[in-house]
Amino acid sequence: MLTLIATSVAAQSKPGCQSQCGNISIPYPFGTGNGCNISSDFFIRCNTTLDPPKAFLTLTQPDTIFVGGGFIEGDVEVQVLHISLDGYVRISTGANIGSDCYSSSGRDLRPSSGFSYITRELVISHTRNKLTAIGCDTIAYIGSFYKGPFFRQQNFSTGCLTFCSSVADVIPGSCSGIGCCQTAIPKGLRGYEFNFDSPGNHSSVLSFNPCSYGFVVEDGAYDFSVSDLNATDFSKREFPLILDWTVGQQNCTEAQRDPQNYACKENSDCTDPDNNEGYLCKCADGFQGNPYLACQDINECETLKPCSVRGTCHNTPGSYSCSCPTGFEGDGWRNGTGCTPTKPGRESPFILALLVLGSSLGLLVLSAGVRRIYKILQRRRNNKLKQKLFERNGGLLFQKKLSSNEGGLDKAKLFSSKELEAATDQYNENRILGRGGQGLVYKGMLPDGRIVAVKKSKTVNEGFLEQFINEIAILSQIDHRNVVKLLGCCLETEVPLLVYEFIPNGTLSHFIHDQNEEYPRSWDMRLRIAAEVASAISYLHSSASVPIYHRDIKSSNILLDEKFRAKVSDFGTSRSVNIDQTHLTTRVLGTFGYLDPEYFRSSHFTEKSDVYSFGVVIVELLTGQKAVSTFGSEEVRGLVSYFMSAMEENRLLDIIDFEIGRDGLKDEVVAVAQLAERCLNLDGRLRPTMKEVAMELERLRTRPGDFVPTDQPIQSDLSSSENWDTTSFSTEYNTCSITSTSQPDVRPLMLDTI
Repeated sequence: MLTLIATSVAAQSKPGCQSQCGNISIPYPFGTGNGCNISSDFFIRCNTTLDPPKAFLTLTQPDTIFVGGGFIEGDVEVQVLHISLDGYVRISTGANIGSDCYSSSGRDLRPSSGFSYITRELVISHTRNKLTAIGCDTIAYIGSFYKGPFFRQQNFSTGCLTFCSSVADVIPGSCSGIGCCQTAIPKGLRGYEFNFDSPGNHSSVLSFNPCSYGFVVEDGAYDFSVSDLNATDFSKREFPLILDWTVGQQNCTEAQRDPQNYACKENSDCTDPDNNEGYLCKCADGFQGNPYLACQDINECETLKPCSVRGTCHNTPGSYSCSCPTGFEGDGWRNGTGCTPTKPGRESPFILALLVLGSSLGLLVLSAGVRRIYKILQRRRNNKLKQKLFERNGGLLFQKKLSSNEGGLDKAKLFSSKELEAATDQYNENRILGRGGQGLVYKGMLPDGRIVAVKKSKTVNEGFLEQFINEIAILSQIDHRNVVKLLGCCLETEVPLLVYEFIPNGTLSHFIHDQNEEYPRSWDMRLRIAAEVASAISYLHSSASVPIYHRDIKSSNILLDEKFRAKVSDFGTSRSVNIDQTHLTTRVLGTFGYLDPEYFRSSHFTEKSDVYSFGVVIVELLTGQKAVSTFGSEEVRGLVSYFMSAMEENRLLDIIDFEIGRDGLKDEVVAVAQLAERCLNLDGRLRPTMKEVAMELERLRTRPGDFVPTDQPIQSDLSSSENWDTTSFSTEYNTCSITSTSQPDVRPLMLDTI
């Protein structure tokens, strides 16, 4: 009953204003004009010529754009399906479905659809919508295409991959990567456009999948059907989309300083949503109504009837209480002691004093005993909890490996939770060194004065624990000056913790890409870093007691110490291999942009796969560009494709970082570029080993005069650089997990090229 009343009152419009349009309620701050809406962004046009009438919301376009097969400009109206005072509006997107069709003659380059507007107080909800793509040979992604004067510049791309070889592979109703995939969209999105790519031969599936489609839709509103793969009119369908709204562009603190324009009325609270600028209002506890108009007190005595039969209910603003009448004792609550008649009789003052004294002494003794028992029980509970967390965080697996001395785990110390809490000042926000997809890294100091980095994970699951223990096992058997040193771990906390030596100068990615005059980015520095990383990987492949494949070599996994010496890190996906093994057959793991295309196709990871990834790092050092970036146009391309094209066209010196060109070391730069070109060969057999790469880089670094330059043009081993676009499509900040088309297991791919 209480819920029904609150909902009815909350949906109210401004007095004297239209409250309904057909079956759509129009609560203030939305309205139909003439002072009924708080601002122009909240204007609702009710079209009464339709039966039933329909509500429309005006979105201001930034410029002439292409939507649904045609060009439009100026304001655009979208149909409103629902308005919620919880801060969202459900709309019908109309013809905003991107398409990519093929015919027997090849790809039919039709324009892709987009959605864009500059309404300041509404954004596309990143928590209530999903990017969805359907197709059997499809990489679908969306990118922003508006950089307006009112908003922060956005430059992003996000998407997912979907495969299938026949209709029999497809699971109706499932968007898990087989025929259909879904992924989240970025926060604060106000517009997007679709792009498509096909990693395989799309013509082989034309019989049942002539087109690929992409669209942004309310989470749960689309039910995938096998027939959609063969639908030729799918782009004409309409789906609901959720827009988040807020009032104004100020946060709560700023808005409350301007009482005249502050939208939250009496008995309401202000909240700052994390997905948009501006603020929202809600009625305080114990009140109901529209917080932008008025919140009325809820009479809980009538709605809840909380008191006992003899108890008396007292309604107060925002709250309520119960009491007993004269002659009764108790708390008066229906679910408490209720009200019982007071017992008759009087006791003498002396006896009463003895009773009070005896009761007080008894209470003191009882209190001391209870406190002692509580501490004992609390200590037991804490010990049981720590043991439970120890087992959940992989402690039994750790002890099993420790007892068998597998991987040299006896070198890793088990830290207690108290030690690491003290080292990080109770995980103080000021101690955070970095934030990543897997968790946070804190700076800490151990009792012996050592500075350490404490890696605190965000989540715990079975697959993560295997990677966690695997990283401990791998790092415990490595002793190399260019590999980050693992000091130990802690397994008795909510999430497992790893303790590393502290590396003060961040990642190689920041060193290359962040503009900071304090960083020495000379050619000698870059060449030395490349040689040190190669030495570490060569050690893993050839000199460790058991060969180790790193499987995620990238610039963001290479740290720099106080002297800018390289330290290879993040061994969560690494694997030890037997000496007689030539490869690992695994689910494809890694980071797009660094992923070996041969490994991507075959699921066979070899030592040459690490060589390919290292080749990408060399190219980053040469060019100063990211693994996925924009090169001379608005097109997002892979760095490998960009580099190989330059090598093929003899344009190397045009793409190297200007700081390298300033050093005037053309011959050495050419030699390193040719070495990178060999590392990036599509045929893994033709790539050098890491030992050969390390030797060549060390020779160039220590004896640069030995290099004999050639006047011949720098040629690429590839017939066309376009072959690299699919395998190089990504960014260094996010990893993905996908399998070959024979065993589809596609995960969402998030790109961030800001």
